[in-house]
Amino acid sequence: MIDAPDALAYFQRMTARLDSRLQTDLRALFGLMRGELAASALRRRTAEFAPYLGAGKLLRARLALRVGAANGVAPRVRRASAAAVEMIHAASLLHDDVIDGGLLRRGMPTFWKNFSTSGAILLGDLLLFKAMHLVRATGRMDLVCAFIELAGVVCEAEAEQELIRRQRPATWLQALSTARRKTGALFACAALSAGRTAAERAALCEAGYLLGTAYQVADDILDGSQNEAQAGKTLGTDRVRGKATAAVRSPAFARRHVEKLCRQSAAQLVRYPRLAAAWQAYLSVEFLPVIRAQLDA
Repeated sequence: MIDAPDALAYFQRMTARLDSRLQTDLRALFGLMRGELAASALRRRTAEFAPYLGAGKLLRARLALRVGAANGVAPRVRRASAAAVEMIHAASLLHDDVIDGGLLRRGMPTFWKNFSTSGAILLGDLLLFKAMHLVRATGRMDLVCAFIELAGVVCEAEAEQELIRRQRPATWLQALSTARRKTGALFACAALSAGRTAAERAALCEAGYLLGTAYQVADDILDGSQNEAQAGKTLGTDRVRGKATAAVRSPAFARRHVEKLCRQSAAQLVRYPRLAAAWQAYLSVEFLPVIRAQLDA
């Protein structure tokens, strides 16, 4: 058994190695995303539109890359998966900003304000197609099927929230269900791409669902704050539009639940030490600092 000091040293060595790989992977990821746009009919505007693909925190991509690298997933597979997840996420943001009338995203004017609502919807649709093209190019049909299924979960949850849940007050459990499906599903997509066996992918998928739910709960609380400059996006649209979100409970209650969800996500991987260590590194270095900033905004 490794004692506590040795375990800490191992964790630090692993984090350093993964950070080095992560920077290389991120550069490749940006190249893949720009390459997909450049290979489309919009190639002449690649430089103009590219900032809307990779200007965010890249939490989903970093999850796929960090855990995938630790688990020995081939670079081309983990990079393509991470890029595809970010493109699906970017597509959802393009659509969300049109639906919500958001004016600011990632510190920039939203795409629809700069280029039209129809342009935002059509670019979002194109990014969804290009994301699936990237995954298919890996030759991994298991990933293709998983990405299609989980992207569908996101779309269905968004449609339900817009067309069903807004018509009556939401309960906490309904808000959690929406958060799990509309945000958790894409974190699950990123996480499962790091698995090498069916059992690993199943455990990672549930861990991703839990982590994505935690992220959405924190984001729901952030939407109720007034610090748009810190958030880098338009706030308050959930409340104005009557969306079913975790803001039905107090920020203090939500904070405790976020912490619980993060612990539960890590608990899914205790049978896989390599995955567990990489997951903990991701939580400590990438995820928790962002969540705490959101909850403290």
